[in-house]
Amino acid sequence: MTTENAPAKPRRGELRIYLGAAPGVGKTFAVLGEARRRLDRGTDVVVGLVETHGREKTAALLDGLEVVPRRRAEHRGRAFEEMDVDAVLARAPEVAVVDELAHTNVPGSRNAKRWQDVEELLEAGIDVLSTVNVQHLQSLNDVVERITGVTQQETVPDEVVRRAEQLELVDITPEALRRRLAHGNVYPAERIDAALGNYFRPGNLTALRELALLWVADQVDVALQRYRAEQRITDTWEARERVVASITGGPESETLIRRASRIATRAGAELQVVHILRGDGLAGISPAAMARYRKLAEEVGATFHTVVGDDVPSALLDFARGVNATQLVLGTSRRSRVARLFDEGIGAAVVRRSGPIDVHMVTHSEAGGRLRTGLTASPLGVSRLVTGWVLGIVLPVLVTLVGVSLPSGLDFATDVIAYVLVTVVVALVGGLGPALVAAVLGAGLLNFFFTPPLYTLNVHTPQNLVTLIAMVVVAVLVALVVDQAARRAAQAARARTEAALLASYARTVLTHANPIERLLAKVRENFALTSVTLLEKQDGVWQCVATAGEHPCADPDEADADIAVTADVHLTLRGRALPAADRRVLEAVAGQAFLALRQQRAAAAAARAERKAEATELRTTLLSAVGHDLRTPLTSIKASIGSLRAADLDLSEEDTAELMEAIELSADRLAGLIDNLLDSSRLATGAVRPHLRPVGYDEVVAHALSNVDNSDDVVVAVDDRLPSVLADPGLLERVVANVLDNALRHGAAPVSARASAHSGQVELRIVDHGKGLRKGAADSAFAPFQRLGGDRDTTPGVGLGLSVAKGFTEAMGGTIRAEDTPGGGLTIVLSLPAFSVEYEEEGVR
Repeated sequence: MTTENAPAKPRRGELRIYLGAAPGVGKTFAVLGEARRRLDRGTDVVVGLVETHGREKTAALLDGLEVVPRRRAEHRGRAFEEMDVDAVLARAPEVAVVDELAHTNVPGSRNAKRWQDVEELLEAGIDVLSTVNVQHLQSLNDVVERITGVTQQETVPDEVVRRAEQLELVDITPEALRRRLAHGNVYPAERIDAALGNYFRPGNLTALRELALLWVADQVDVALQRYRAEQRITDTWEARERVVASITGGPESETLIRRASRIATRAGAELQVVHILRGDGLAGISPAAMARYRKLAEEVGATFHTVVGDDVPSALLDFARGVNATQLVLGTSRRSRVARLFDEGIGAAVVRRSGPIDVHMVTHSEAGGRLRTGLTASPLGVSRLVTGWVLGIVLPVLVTLVGVSLPSGLDFATDVIAYVLVTVVVALVGGLGPALVAAVLGAGLLNFFFTPPLYTLNVHTPQNLVTLIAMVVVAVLVALVVDQAARRAAQAARARTEAALLASYARTVLTHANPIERLLAKVRENFALTSVTLLEKQDGVWQCVATAGEHPCADPDEADADIAVTADVHLTLRGRALPAADRRVLEAVAGQAFLALRQQRAAAAAARAERKAEATELRTTLLSAVGHDLRTPLTSIKASIGSLRAADLDLSEEDTAELMEAIELSADRLAGLIDNLLDSSRLATGAVRPHLRPVGYDEVVAHALSNVDNSDDVVVAVDDRLPSVLADPGLLERVVANVLDNALRHGAAPVSARASAHSGQVELRIVDHGKGLRKGAADSAFAPFQRLGGDRDTTPGVGLGLSVAKGFTEAMGGTIRAEDTPGGGLTIVLSLPAFSVEYEEEGVR
């Protein structure tokens, strides 16, 4: 079979969205203007649906545009018009205009939301021009409610808007929008005053405008970051202000974070706080201090990051360029002026190499307080080496000048001790090289100026030769001790850094619900890597178990660094070659990731075993509970049928009718029991999928009563003017029927059904005046196989009615609870969200 002539799948259409901060900013006007421009260019454009809301200027733009007739629909006695998706698909234009993306369709439509209609058009290859307001974005719904006091019932998922190929902000100042509203260009005259005094207050509009601007800016920033990553651009682009504050963990860190926060606030910038871990003894920040600085960063609205790097300026600038920072905030150096003569320090190095990134040097009380150095190949550091070399030359000369300038001079032993002391001092400061220079230079000066014959380099006595050799030996021994101590200090500092990292990784594994991904993300951030991936070989093929970062490795051979945990599990890293010293930490991380993986799989296996055990227990309980209740109606049915078929029994019409009624009642009881069992099974397997639409409690109670015995004992007090609830009518009817049946069987007549609405919820109360519940038994009332009358209860049923009611109610997004009836009895309270859709501009109420 060949597929050469198979029709090609149509390309997906492009979505262009006009986003506004509030109704009336001109979104529909802008989208129709774009549609007319495309029509003038020869593009096939139709209007799927546009709401003009009586605005003459907007309606005028429809002239000359082909408008697809709308589909008429009825709901609760009212007629509505919706977009005819089938007609638009059949027309197959190049571009369709579909207004109000977040609109909720009339119940019974093919899709619940208009954005779902738009998805069908896009899948058919039709480009769509649409509109949406910021208050309808799902992620901002609660924020808008706090600002305006209005709950937006109509929302659209943020991801739908983010997927749009083009997103255009339609912006207008709050003052201009209020003028447009006052002139009657937005709402009819009778609605203007109410709108100006409520939703369209200047403060509300300003806040909504800021939300729209920031949301669009975030989407633009995401697109920019994606482009920079794809094009491998590392230079800073000053498209948006970002401030990076670097802290050392010293006492000035809090001052630095607060100062950086003020700088970022004035610039309207995002703030990121970074701490560079390095192995020079300056990284010995305590976990308590780290937690304090992290908490402070979160309080000022910043994010906190930890990066590993021996070269602090390079690590800091790499991080800043990686996040496209425009400003760096550093503390002024705590090093002394003398130390800065020999090593420019971190701040100066960052300023010199920062390029287009602005650097702020923040002063603090610790500035210039003590000597701080960086590391070179020597454990002593640059400044100590430079100081040692200077002292190795200057001090022997200085001792010589002092000895020569004294009139009577010093004895030979004093001269020797002075030069030995100089050698020791230089060895302590500068290590082996400067100490050897000081020893050789001192021995030469001692021999030339103070050893007979004077002013010659000849050595005439063995004692003088021993003195010179001893000075060199002392220099070497002291220098070796100093070098060894410095190396031990460097190793201790490195160990502290590794311990801090390992403690952080251990906390991640212990405290996060999904520790593997978070652990890999921290490793990628700490070591400035492109990606970190945990690979496992399954059936001879490497599979990615978890990854963090972009471009993960698919095979260990592709990695810049590969850590083998077992033969079949490898931790792979991509981004840069890592020094051997870092592999100790990474090997520990790999082990932690492997243990976390085994723990995660063990937890999943335990959960599966627990579910199987629960299912087994449920089956056992079910068999125990339903045996009697299944046998009783079956026995009644069999006995009644046997009586009817008995040839030797002469039954009257009344007897026959009674037996038939007994059969019918037993069959109904058996059907109800089976329905509850099936419903309980559906709930246990998660197979319940409610189809929500608006429905009134008055309708539901009326239908439920038709399926309940002794319905005449129920007093209904449900006002048909109450708001409808958002529910599945079939499931809700089953819930009400089960609760009513439970009340009639266990309570005392009459049973009442009352409803009320408040705080966006509509509650239905089923009230009986029976024995009620035992104290503390309210929580167990809805457990399966629980009889309200206890084990001695002889009332038919297996205790599934309320359990099924609870499951159905929660599946519909509602709640159900049990309360004591005042004076005795039980009240079941069913609460569901109220549904209210007014088909007006953007759903604003």
